[in-house]
Amino acid sequence: MSVKIEKFGELPDGRTASLYHLKNHRGFEVCVTDFGVNIQSILVRNCRGEKTDVALGFDHLEDYLENNGMFGATVGRNVNRISNAEFQIDGIKYHLAKNRGKHNIHSDKEHGFHKVLWDAEVIDENAVRFSYISPDGEQGFPGELKVSVIYTVTEANGLILSYEAVSSKKTLINLTNHNYFNLGGHESGNVEDTEVRILADQFTPVDEETIPTGEIRKVEGTPMDFRERRTIGRDILSEDDQIRFGKGYDHNFVIRSPHCGIRKAAEAFHRQQGILMEVYSDLPGLQFYTGNTIRDVKGKGDIVYKKRSGFCMEPQYFPNSINTETFEAPVFEAGETYHAAVIYQFVSREEKENGQ
Repeated sequence: MSVKIEKFGELPDGRTASLYHLKNHRGFEVCVTDFGVNIQSILVRNCRGEKTDVALGFDHLEDYLENNGMFGATVGRNVNRISNAEFQIDGIKYHLAKNRGKHNIHSDKEHGFHKVLWDAEVIDENAVRFSYISPDGEQGFPGELKVSVIYTVTEANGLILSYEAVSSKKTLINLTNHNYFNLGGHESGNVEDTEVRILADQFTPVDEETIPTGEIRKVEGTPMDFRERRTIGRDILSEDDQIRFGKGYDHNFVIRSPHCGIRKAAEAFHRQQGILMEVYSDLPGLQFYTGNTIRDVKGKGDIVYKKRSGFCMEPQYFPNSINTETFEAPVFEAGETYHAAVIYQFVSREEKENGQ
């Protein structure tokens, strides 16, 4: 195993962005750029032994400067929604960008963590540490935040994301990666035939503006019931209010056993390709999003990504938890370290049958 580094392009200010190739001896490969720590590709062998790129993304740095859909993005300081684009900590009100109507989503889609050049250090033959210092007040959040994320590729075809952050002031920290997966291959189109299982008995319903209501509701008897594996498309055209509000799936699931450390949160399976992806995390929630708002984006190889060309599985603290008394809020004291870990584990049917 080794890390290959190549020039990915130049930023408008003249700095160089690089692309890091993390690859194991079995041909599993993840490419990530130090610009925004955006995942550019994930190469997995399918059941026929063919390499399949299961991540939506771009061939050129210039496209990541735009990247309105946040393909492969590292999201920070806070992922997902914050109602009215404001929150309070110890009686002090903080204001964020109103970038989803009157609300905030993903902190700052124009100047967020996915739009800055991170420092990068190869720390092992299969691992790279990306680091960034977010100044006090950046995006509207209090405290200077020192943040790092380590990308590790394992011999078992796993991608491990290890997050760590510490602030100079009491602040909100909720990080994740916004990669869009298509286990049929990034070029294969609609993901509705992908089979999904989510290890959650409850989810957090949203209002018409997709802000969580504060309720925690059972999935039983609803289109949100993925306790047993079923296709994404089975109920995605349902008249259920939650499906209508999200224009498909765009919901946080309450993953079982939230305080037991890293545990399995979800899985997705593409039957034709024979590719299984398992998601493990130590975070309490998981946002399942089915690419409902993708609109004719030209991606790798000039492939045009359309509505539902990919899905996201984003471990996280619950959306708008900072403004919701019934949710655990990820507020950390000055000097207190935020830790989180996420594993995307890939298994092809061929490997499973061969006991690999």
